[in-house]
Amino acid sequence: MTDNKRVTNKQIMEKLTETYRSIKAIKKALSTTTVDLNLSEEDVAHLSIGVVSRMVKLKSMEDWFSHVNKTEKSWQTYQELDLSEEIEALGEAAKLMTLLNICQEDEEYEKCAIIKNRMDEVNRILKKYK
Repeated sequence: MTDNKRVTNKQIMEKLTETYRSIKAIKKALSTTTVDLNLSEEDVAHLSIGVVSRMVKLKSMEDWFSHVNKTEKSWQTYQELDLSEEIEALGEAAKLMTLLNICQEDEEYEKCAIIKNRMDEVNRILKKYK
């Protein structure tokens, strides 16, 4: 709707009106088919309000995520998590397994051998914690 974090009532009403018109157009198009929905004006209005409210929620969540993801603090926080060696090794193992599957599918066996060597190192680290 907008790039702002807040959505005004006017913008919501404009979107409701637009959605209402779209639903009326769909209803009109369906009236020429064999499908009969029997929607009243109140049903259409209720449906359009539900659609717009969900769209507004999704847009505000998208804006929030985009804003938070772009902040420098979010990356600093990740780097300062102070993860244990075991947790870091588990993350590395998951990444390596994914890469190994991709390389196997692409039949890049030289890369698979390199990844396998790295996985052996990670597995040695994980054995310390079992």
